Amino acid sequence: MAAYHYHTVGEKRSLKIKEKLRERRQYFFAIRQMVAREVKRKYARSYLGIAWSVLNPLLTMAVMSMIFSTIFKRSIENYPIYYLTASLFWQLFSGATQSAMTALVDNRSLLLKVKLTKQSFVIARIFTALTNFGYSCVAYVLMLFVFRVKLNRYMLLFPVDAFFMLLFSMGIGYALCILYVFFADIKYLYSVLLTLWMYLSALFYPVDNLSQVMQKVVNANPIYSYIRFARDIMLYGRMPEPVTWVKIIGWGVFSFVMGYMIFRKNENLVMQRI
Repeated sequence: MAAYHYHTVGEKRSLKIKEKLRERRQYFFAIRQMVAREVKRKYARSYLGIAWSVLNPLLTMAVMSMIFSTIFKRSIENYPIYYLTASLFWQLFSGATQSAMTALVDNRSLLLKVKLTKQSFVIARIFTALTNFGYSCVAYVLMLFVFRVKLNRYMLLFPVDAFFMLLFSMGIGYALCILYVFFADIKYLYSVLLTLWMYLSALFYPVDNLSQVMQKVVNANPIYSYIRFARDIMLYGRMPEPVTWVKIIGWGVFSFVMGYMIFRKNENLVMQRI
């Protein structure tokens, strides 16, 4: 009798595990489908399609280099890579947070029809930005060879930097998508904030040229921590300072935890407002 009971409990446990695995596979399949849909929709009316994810950073780099390379020629070596490195991370952040902000409102009909968690729509938008980031990295690698940037072992840390940048972006995205449901004007306010944030992230100028006060402001900017980390490993071939490690990990984890808590606390109120 005891053996039968043990067998029954074991079977139930096995069935539960199988059910959870099946649900998880369905969950990730749904996210992959939504990411594919977002990518196709973005380039639906474009002849070049996904190729723009590769061409866009290159064209932007060319324009910025023509404008600023002569200005900062003495203070910034290999300016095109200096700018492109920062631009990649900035585009990942701005693309992920802006698209995540409207994820719930844009998919209100699907929220009513499909049995998917609200979180999955936000994650799909963020992973779409990550996919575009991956395509842009193709152009980035090509430029590293074109400008003869020496390969070094620290370049292997690039995915680590991108991972914590993604965590930071997810946290902001979670909070923004909830705010947008209750306060639609946040979309326009955030657009203005992004412009200010970009100029304080040292994408195209050297921080050393700033006043002491502004240097402190830029160094306190979370985005600049990820950019500085990337430049250290990719452009200068050196291990980032311990304080930079603390910043990218701390900001990433803190942002993700806070954003996720805000999302979970308010997600049940979403359907009442959209």
